[in-house]
Amino acid sequence: MGKVWFVGAGPGAPDMITVRGARLLSEAGAILFTGSLVAETVLQWAPEGCEIADSKSMDLEQVTAWLLERAQRHETVVRLQTGDPTLYGVLAELARPLDEAGIPVGIVSGVSSAMASAAAAGECLTLPEITQTVIFTRLSERTQMPEGESLTALAAHGCTLCIFLSIERIESVAAHLAEAGWAQTAPVVVVHKATWPGEELVLRGTLEDIAARCREAGVERQALILVSPALGARARTSSQPSKLYDPAFPRRFRPAREDGPADADRGADAA
Repeated sequence: MGKVWFVGAGPGAPDMITVRGARLLSEAGAILFTGSLVAETVLQWAPEGCEIADSKSMDLEQVTAWLLERAQRHETVVRLQTGDPTLYGVLAELARPLDEAGIPVGIVSGVSSAMASAAAAGECLTLPEITQTVIFTRLSERTQMPEGESLTALAAHGCTLCIFLSIERIESVAAHLAEAGWAQTAPVVVVHKATWPGEELVLRGTLEDIAARCREAGVERQALILVSPALGARARTSSQPSKLYDPAFPRRFRPAREDGPADADRGADAA
């Protein structure tokens, strides 16, 4: 009996998969990938003779059956998923029958499109004394949001929002943010197919015009919406500097400079 690995393919580019993920693909006897979301170029790591199937036309029962059957014949079976397997996927539902069958399961993290999108746009998700909190969320649709997790309620915190699976309803996203108190002039970044070779597109706008910009560009799927008071930080000169490299801030390997007062907050010392 083999082991089934849930591997995050990352955001799209084949070299954005982790070293561990690429190694497992190279060792796999069978790979099931989500063809509607994962760039097939990632399969370049698969060995010759590997059994490869696309799950885009399969339902949950068919995917489970495929994994169960291949685990009886191959030492290493990979379920290759976009981004990270633990975020907005069905990992628990797929792993449960494997657990019940006594088949070992492993999980390999993938680079989230949230991080890839911020990198593609050259933005930071956090900024000292501006926002230190990042919320990953989505609009409520077929998958209903739990009580207290509406986009309006989360946006009211005023921190960074990485909004997944919602680009088709970008107008509704803007309306929720406005209802939560965000100004119409608040900057918004939309990244379509982050890191995908030749397909990545970064759109910049405001809460007022970002929906129109997305429609003009034809961006209707596979895009992440970034809203944050930290957007545009690189162009600012008045931002509060980080304490991480402050000469007056003592750290484990660097004492505070004698000519400056030490900050009482030693939270970054663990870094």
